Amino acid sequence: MLQDLAPECPRSLRDPDAIAKRRSLLSERHVLNLATYVEELRALGRGEVPDFDPLDGGDEARVLFLFEKPGPMTSSKRGQERTGSGFISRDNDDPTAEATFLFMQKAWLDRRLTAVWNIVPWWNGTRAIRADELRAGLNALDDLLKLLTSLRVVVLVGRKAGRAHSHLQRMGLPVLQSAHPSPIVRASRPKSWQSIPYQWAGALPFVDTV
Repeated sequence: MLQDLAPECPRSLRDPDAIAKRRSLLSERHVLNLATYVEELRALGRGEVPDFDPLDGGDEARVLFLFEKPGPMTSSKRGQERTGSGFISRDNDDPTAEATFLFMQKAWLDRRLTAVWNIVPWWNGTRAIRADELRAGLNALDDLLKLLTSLRVVVLVGRKAGRAHSHLQRMGLPVLQSAHPSPIVRASRPKSWQSIPYQWAGALPFVDTV
């Protein structure tokens, strides 16, 4: 079963064999529709679009964690300093993913009930978010939400992701917010960084709702 494949420690996708195994799971039923969605985003030509992690909940997720924008370690292109995984994943080989992995555990959130994505789904070599990217990202988000038929709550992770708050509320979805688990936030706002797992745990009452 897929839960038996879930790694016990962060940064497991530093291993090329682990990446290959994860890629072989993209044909699993719960991620098939999301894989098609990703291909449609790629066809828009705005940049690289990493895949959803098939060890997460896929279209059966009850909690959607929306970060800001993919980073270098989501990219599978060669020629950069390090080749990433090609996934949006808590298992990526970078400090933000490592913190996400550990904070999810601390919040007691089963990864099979979660999906991790970004307000802007395209990686174009910079973490800066232009206004036109945000508009396109929100339009793409509307299409994603139609696929997540079990969704109960959205968690916006980071200030830039917070720009989607009113958009999601207009759609009638409960919305929570937290700081971003990046090294920058850890250094500049350590109390906010330390509070993240407790804010994420606020999704638990929605997960338990039938």
